[in-house]
Amino acid sequence: MIRVNPNAVSWAGFLAAAGAGISFYVGGGGFLGLALLLILVNSYLDALDGKIAKLAGKASARGDFLDHVLDRYADVLMLGGISFNAMYCHLSIGTLALLGVLLTSYMGTQAQAVGQGRAYGGVLGRADRLVLLFVGGLIQWFVAPSGGVVAGAGVLMFGPLEWFMVLFAVLGNVTAVQRAVKIWRGFS
Repeated sequence: MIRVNPNAVSWAGFLAAAGAGISFYVGGGGFLGLALLLILVNSYLDALDGKIAKLAGKASARGDFLDHVLDRYADVLMLGGISFNAMYCHLSIGTLALLGVLLTSYMGTQAQAVGQGRAYGGVLGRADRLVLLFVGGLIQWFVAPSGGVVAGAGVLMFGPLEWFMVLFAVLGNVTAVQRAVKIWRGFS
């Protein structure tokens, strides 16, 4: 029998995400490195909590709800930390990235609310975002850890994390629309 409480694992993952968000907000090489480490911890714990619940016979609608709520707050804190650090990202781009991420998740649960089952399809799910967020942060860490653009970037004017936020804004909203279309067609 597994004695680990899956909800405690969910909370631990959330705390790691909160730490990553704060680290992104503070910025700089050391804090950026800490954010990357905490993204890995969050990703691992996020994958683990549901598996523990199933293996321990503790899977429940309440636990699933808690996991999804904490995941949304984790998304907002991590992307918000980048969005509110002007050296990493323009706030307008960060806002569009957050919109895409939140609407993607909303469409997934809205499908379930209207009786079609939870929708997970599309080009950018949560696991994809976490991998891309880590990769974007890692590139940022190597080329411009304190933020800003890479020397000689010219007219591009965005640093690596900001380009990844643009990617989240575009692909997140594309995914939300894909899910909305699938739900709409499900009413036929």
